[in-house]
Amino acid sequence: MKTEPERVAPDTSEPHAKAEGERPKHPILHQLGELPGLILMALVLAILIKTFLFQAFFIPSASMEKTLNVGDRVLVTKIPYYFGDPKRGDIIVFSEPDPQKQQERGLIGGALHWLAQGIGVAKPDNPDYIKRVIGVPGDTVSAKGGKVYVNGIPITEPYLTQKTSFPTDVKVHVPEGMYFVLGDGLGVSPNGGQYGFIPRDKIVGRAFVIVWPPGRWTGL
Repeated sequence: MKTEPERVAPDTSEPHAKAEGERPKHPILHQLGELPGLILMALVLAILIKTFLFQAFFIPSASMEKTLNVGDRVLVTKIPYYFGDPKRGDIIVFSEPDPQKQQERGLIGGALHWLAQGIGVAKPDNPDYIKRVIGVPGDTVSAKGGKVYVNGIPITEPYLTQKTSFPTDVKVHVPEGMYFVLGDGLGVSPNGGQYGFIPRDKIVGRAFVIVWPPGRWTGL
């Protein structure tokens, strides 16, 4: 008589069962192990966003009052100037046109300073400024009797207050690759008479919104 072969129960054990005595890693410890990598990724992402897309700036002086007050924080976008040039009326942030020589920090010190500056915890060697574009390359900007003219046409400046006016008569031609800028707070800020040419490659981006304080939130 033929007998049926003995049936073997299927192996239901896990294909990658842990060795006897090996304890599973606690979820919290697993997350802590990933924390340095997550922090590094967050830092790199923050630096990339600040370098190529958006950046926040603090207003330190009264040169743009009453459009921007001391202590306001604005958000600056760099995206539009990848595809076009600044336009008249844009409020721009720009680097120091005549920067001072940077401090000697060495390779490691320079890298650490660059990283700290990139994430906004260290001040740059040279400050940034914020002004309004009045003249673009090829324009002739003039002023007389407190009124500003571009190519002989008086410009409308609703952002100025009755206390502000262009402090002196001037007539300049804007060279190629340069932009003529003024502060909205002419006459009321410590550097109210300051104006000048800004090279295109020194322009960081365009301020487009006040983000702080909450009561001052508005587009620019």
